[in-house]
Amino acid sequence: MKIGIIREGRIPPDRRVPFTPEQCCTIHNTFPDLEVVVQPSPVRCFTDSEYAEAGIKLQESLADCDVLMGIKKVPLHELIPEKTYIFFSHTVKKQMHNRDLLKEIVRKKIQLVDYELLTDSSGQRIIGFGRFAGLVGAYNALRAYGLRNNLFNIPPACSCPSLVAMKEQVATIPLPEIKIAVTGTGRVGSGVMELLDELKIRLTKPDEFLYSGNPGEPVVVQLNPDDYTRHKEGIPFSLNHFFQYPEEYESNFGRFLPHTDLLISAAYWDPKAPALFSLDEIRQPDVRISIIADITCDIGGSIPTTRRASTIDNPFYDYNPETNTEEEPFSGQKNITVMAVDNLPCEVPRDSSFDFGNCLIEKVLPCLTGNDPERIIERATITRNGTLTEKYAWLLDFLEDKE
Repeated sequence: MKIGIIREGRIPPDRRVPFTPEQCCTIHNTFPDLEVVVQPSPVRCFTDSEYAEAGIKLQESLADCDVLMGIKKVPLHELIPEKTYIFFSHTVKKQMHNRDLLKEIVRKKIQLVDYELLTDSSGQRIIGFGRFAGLVGAYNALRAYGLRNNLFNIPPACSCPSLVAMKEQVATIPLPEIKIAVTGTGRVGSGVMELLDELKIRLTKPDEFLYSGNPGEPVVVQLNPDDYTRHKEGIPFSLNHFFQYPEEYESNFGRFLPHTDLLISAAYWDPKAPALFSLDEIRQPDVRISIIADITCDIGGSIPTTRRASTIDNPFYDYNPETNTEEEPFSGQKNITVMAVDNLPCEVPRDSSFDFGNCLIEKVLPCLTGNDPERIIERATITRNGTLTEKYAWLLDFLEDKE
């Protein structure tokens, strides 16, 4: 098998890689029948010369490769017919801006394997950049708070040479009395809490967060789904039932709006699940939130104030609840400042790529080369031979413009 690491064609460019030069060497040594080649790129966090010096072959055309691996969506004109592609396609959430990609993949009879759908036998995701999305998302949230309130000005995460340097910046922050709510307890949420731990912020329970008044110190609460959703018919909350039938639930987050200064959204969102709050709720006079860091960044999803994805160069914008419009960042006291960068791990690309590549080598490459008794690759395959696979046949109406 021959794997080609594709050049990222997304605009703005993504600097991450599936495998570092050192990891490519590890693959060659661990899997003798597997070859890795690299398409040259001027934007990667690891340069072409670093791959060449490690003995990894660089080649412009990847037409002779069996499997093509990247990070983000591949431009339609660059897709090579009848190949196997592995990347984050974001095609299973039925977002309109990704429909043409799915159509082209089907038309070109590509086997599409999505990183996001790689799961173990219990349905748990086995790979992703979630931890780094959480780390950088929390960093950006704190940076926004400092800028908005003229309290401190830490440098952008992308200017920090490493994760260690980023954490060192956070440790210097003079954080005032502030109440932070974090949704999500998975990889992303854990990354958020890892970063906040650099400040030694006291972790509270939901009831204390809601009813204790001013805490006299910065505090954070990490919320589970049963803290911010409830069954429409009053049935006792069941996490498994919520995952299976999210459409039967409604938001219960409104009670946190008057008690939260900074919201960090790090919970996976199912399109059938309720939004975390409504635009009407966020307009109420007792709402205290001034900053929302939407790490999930599902446009039209769980955070209605997220109007668009922001960028690493311009990570913040304001949402005006009264006019329901976007405004310049930090332009009004009644506004909510939004951070919605959709490629946060790119701000520490070398660290996040190294972590991601190790997971790929350990958990995915053996499956890709045929040792896949749990059918991990099969479960993550959306298309094959010009059609949707049986598991993802429910995307047919979306594919055919019927919804």
